[in-house]
Amino acid sequence: MDYISTRGKVEKCGFIDAFLMGLANDGGLVIPSEIPQISEDKLKEWQSLSYQDLMLEIFSYYTNDEIPYEDLKKLVYDSYSTFRDPAVTPLKQINEQLYVLELFHGPTFAFKDVALQFMGNLYSYVATRRNEIINILGATSGDTGAAAIQGVRGKEGIRICILHPHQKVSKVQELQMTTVQDDNVLNLSVKGNFDDCQQAIKELFADIEFKQQYHLRAINSINFVRILSQTVYYFYAYFQIAKKQNVGKINFSVPTGNFGNIFSGYLAKQMGLPIGKLILATNENNILERFVKEGIYMPGDFHSTYSPSMDIQIASNFERYLYYLNNKNADKVAEIMNRFRTEGKIEFGPEDLAKVAQDFVAEGVQGQQCLNVISKYDKDYGYLFDPHTACGVAAYETHSGKDEICVVFATAHPAKFNESIALVDIKQQFPAEITQLFDKQQFQTVIDNDKQVLVQQLEQFFA
Repeated sequence: MDYISTRGKVEKCGFIDAFLMGLANDGGLVIPSEIPQISEDKLKEWQSLSYQDLMLEIFSYYTNDEIPYEDLKKLVYDSYSTFRDPAVTPLKQINEQLYVLELFHGPTFAFKDVALQFMGNLYSYVATRRNEIINILGATSGDTGAAAIQGVRGKEGIRICILHPHQKVSKVQELQMTTVQDDNVLNLSVKGNFDDCQQAIKELFADIEFKQQYHLRAINSINFVRILSQTVYYFYAYFQIAKKQNVGKINFSVPTGNFGNIFSGYLAKQMGLPIGKLILATNENNILERFVKEGIYMPGDFHSTYSPSMDIQIASNFERYLYYLNNKNADKVAEIMNRFRTEGKIEFGPEDLAKVAQDFVAEGVQGQQCLNVISKYDKDYGYLFDPHTACGVAAYETHSGKDEICVVFATAHPAKFNESIALVDIKQQFPAEITQLFDKQQFQTVIDNDKQVLVQQLEQFFA
C-alpha cells in the first residue's frame, strides 16, 4: 500500500512515513493510493472477531507489514486495555430501529480515545524504533486534546502541545487537558475559536522548514491513521447486529464537525461494508449540512452551541472527500483548495451534488431540538445522551426510515457536557474519574490569537 497526497505533489510513501507526515508536505491530506476491497466471504469471517482482532485484520491491508505482526498486536491490545468495557465500543439497542454505539469507554470518556490511545502507543513505538524525538502539535475543539494528551503523557521521546479555544470548551474538557502536570505536555488556550487554532496548526505544518526543524507530528484527524482507526468501529457495530439478525444495509448517524468521523464511514463503505445512509449530524455551525443540501461549502457566522465539539466552520477532512468526488484528480483538488483560500467558498454544480447525495444526507440540529432529544430519550428509554449524540439521534429521526436500522454514534459520556444536560433539569451522577478533576490544579497558558506568539511558545517548549 502506497500513500499519496490529495494534491498530488508528494512522492509515494509507506505506512509509517505517512503516519509521521500527518499533513502532506504539499498542504494536502494523506490518503491510500487505492482503497482495498473486502469480499463478502471475508466480511462473514470477521463477524466473530473481537474488537482488537478485527482492528488487526483491517490494518493488515494498510501497513505493508512495516510493523511486525506481534508488535502490532501488542500495540493494539495495550491500547484498549485502558477501556472500561471489554467490548471497547459496546452496542446498545434503544428500540427496534435504533442502536447506539458507545464510543466513550476510554480514559477521557470520548470517541477520540479509540484512535488516540493507539496512536499514542504507535508514536512511542516509532520513536523508540527510529531513535527519534517526536513533537506532537494539535488543535482541539475539546475532546481530541484530552485524548491525545492522555495517549502520550509521560512517554519518553515525545512532547505534545495542544491548542484549544479559550473558554469555548466544556469545563470537563478543559480540566481533562489542563490538570495534567507532566513535563512533556503544554496546553495553550487561544483567545479565538477552534478554526483559529486549526488554521494556525495547518500553517505551521505547511511550513516545511519549521516542521522539519522541530520534528512536528500530527495527532488529530488530518493524520490518516486516526481515520483508519475509526473505520474499525463501523465494521464492529455492523457485525454485532448481523450476528443477531439478518440485515442488509445499515444506516449510521454520525455527529461530526471536522468531517473525520464520518469520512471513516465513507472509507468503510468504499471498502465494502454494507452501509445504507451515512447521516451527517451537526449543529448551528452547519457548513457541512449546507454543502450536502445546497452544494455550497462556505463558512458562516460562528455559533457557540450546546454541542461545542462541533462548533467548527472549516472541516479539516473535507479535502479527502473532495479528492474522491473529483474522481481522484489531484490537480483539480489543488486548484479548488487554492480558490477556496482566496475566495472563501466552493460551489458545486448539479452533477457533483447528485454524487454527494449518493454518499451522504445531512441535518443541522438546532439547540432546542438537541435539548428536546436529551429529555425525550431519558424519559422514554432511560438513556441519557450527551448533546453531540443527541444531534445524531435527531438526524436519525429525520433521515432514517421506519423500516431501516440505524446506528447512532454516542461520541461522549454525558458527564463531559453537564452544562447542557442541566438545562433540561436532569441531574446525572458523574463517574469518579471526572469528579476528581474539579479538585486538581490547572496548568495552561492563555495566549492571543497571534501566530508569532504561538511560534515563540513552541520554540521554547520544543527546543
